[in-house]
This record gives sequence, structure tokens and C-alpha cells, in this order.
Amino acid sequence: MLKLQRFVFNPFYENTYLIWDGKSKDTAIIDPGCYNDSERRAVDDFIDEYGLNLKYAVNTHCHIDHIFGNAYFKSKYNCELLVPADDAFLLEVMINAAKEYQVEFTPSPKPDRLLHDGDSLNLGTSTGKFILTAGHSPGEVCLYFEQEKICFTGDVLFKQSIGRTDLWGGSTAALMCSISTKLLTLPDDVVIYPGHESSSTIGYEKKFNPFLQ
Repeated sequence: MLKLQRFVFNPFYENTYLIWDGKSKDTAIIDPGCYNDSERRAVDDFIDEYGLNLKYAVNTHCHIDHIFGNAYFKSKYNCELLVPADDAFLLEVMINAAKEYQVEFTPSPKPDRLLHDGDSLNLGTSTGKFILTAGHSPGEVCLYFEQEKICFTGDVLFKQSIGRTDLWGGSTAALMCSISTKLLTLPDDVVIYPGHESSSTIGYEKKFNPFLQ
């Protein structure tokens, strides 16, 4: 049985998720946005309290607010860093972005695995599929667990909103195509966990998201 915990981190109020298999305790951290010692300690304490085995750090995309913690978790837990293939170049770009935003940033290590459309992630008996959803960034992926009916949508689809497309390699046409052909085709009762703000469902967004009407 897959379990999850949401944290809200860094100056951009980004959602970082821990997801784990209840039996094996195999765990992934999705979009590790921990910005300071206090935020990193919050995740460490949770991992210790629940006896989790952090195996993976997953970036849905490589904008700075989603990768602040890459270096820390890779170093501390020796977990496997998974990065979308077409976003990998952004890991270097974000070094200069940090200067522009005037935020502290430890550069991300190189990824251990590049993600492509259809790749999978196994946590105990749960299997998630990576869905290429370009638009907010060139290679962004969503992570969909079909059996559990949950999807981590990064900065592609939010509750009553969609991702911005004015950043590095963004494309409004690509984003809308990704949402309509990759996400809105999922069952209505799939719960989405986005990179910012609260969760929602596919069915709710079909009805009430003003950008999709």
C-alpha cells in the first residue's frame, strides 16, 4: 500500500512529497525542494520516525524550486537521482538562475537515470509510470500510479490552474497538448498532487479549471 506525505518548502512554496510502500518502506522523494537546514531536518526526522528507506530522488522537472535538495539527499542517503532526459540541461542553467533569484543553491549532482515517457518506478508492490508532459519545461514528466489512482503532476496541472510557459523552453501549445492528451484522459477519480498548492482530481479539473474550458 502506497503512502505519502506532503511538505511545503522554500521561498517558492513548492510541494515536496515523500511516497513509500507501507510494507517494504522503500521510498522516493518527489521534487526535493528543501531550502535550508530546518526544511532538510523536517524530512530527515520524518524518514527516521517512520523507518523509511529512501531509494530515489525524483525531479518532475528541473526548475530551481524543485531541485534545491538534490545534492543534499543524494549525498546523505546515496539515493538514485532520476531526472527527465530533456530537462537535464537545466541542472546547469539553474546555477545562474539562483544568482538571478538571489537564493542560495548547491548545484545538483548529475542524474543517475534519465527519464523517458513510459519509464517506471517501483516501490514495493506499487509501480508508477512516468508520462512525458512537456510544456512548462521541455522534458517535464508526471508520475502516475494507476492502481492507487494518484498522479504527481509537477508544474503541469494545478487545482484550477496550469503551469506557466514563460520560463526556459516553455511552450503553451505543448503544455495544452500534454494536459489534454496525457492527463485529462486519465480516470476522473485520479487524485492529482501538483508541485504547488493543494491536491485535486482529474474530474474536478475537467469541470472547473478555467484554463481547460
